[in-house]
Amino acid sequence: MLGLGALLASHQINVLMFNPRGLHQSEGTASFPNTLRDIGAALDWLRQPEVRRGFGVDTTKLALGGHSYGGGMAMAYAARDARIRRVISIAGNDHGEFIREFQRNPAFAQMIRSALERTHAPEGPARFDLDADLEEVATHQDVYGLRENAARLADRAILLIGGWEDVQATVDQYLLPLYRALKGAGAGDVTFLVYHDDHGFARARARLASDIRDWLLRPTPP
Repeated sequence: MLGLGALLASHQINVLMFNPRGLHQSEGTASFPNTLRDIGAALDWLRQPEVRRGFGVDTTKLALGGHSYGGGMAMAYAARDARIRRVISIAGNDHGEFIREFQRNPAFAQMIRSALERTHAPEGPARFDLDADLEEVATHQDVYGLRENAARLADRAILLIGGWEDVQATVDQYLLPLYRALKGAGAGDVTFLVYHDDHGFARARARLASDIRDWLLRPTPP
């Protein structure tokens, strides 16, 4: 994920990274429900006593994070698992706002369809049913929408990260409204960092890793 795993590991921070099913080398079909299940399965594996002992993992300091689709899904998962006390969303997609924009803006909808079709196997790295995925998000905005889950997330430590030049998870449409929703729901530990960079954070990568490291090494909230 943006090369952050190796950078954080160099600071003695254990990092588990995975691709949900249907993405890249992972088998199966990608979908929103499958991604939530896969996050849960990865966390269950990480919490096994033999895994904790073998890798020196302190699960009391666990943080769940992701970039883009992964950032939004990390937040959506955390909203339904109270054991997750710290969440990092790097240019995370708020899929509730995404589907609303898709429904009200035909030009945006066409652009999204064209972009996602190019990522579909065999030409691209993903295997999914686009129409089924869109229907899933539209029907379950209470699950995948982040503003809708602000109250569920208000008691967590949250790190939101964005890029001023990001044209996908834009600060004004996606990230700032989420920050305001979290604060409006009573969230007391939300850090919001924005860099002069785009969705890939190529220019700010070292600063991004340093800031995430510093945030992770803060005292763990109760």
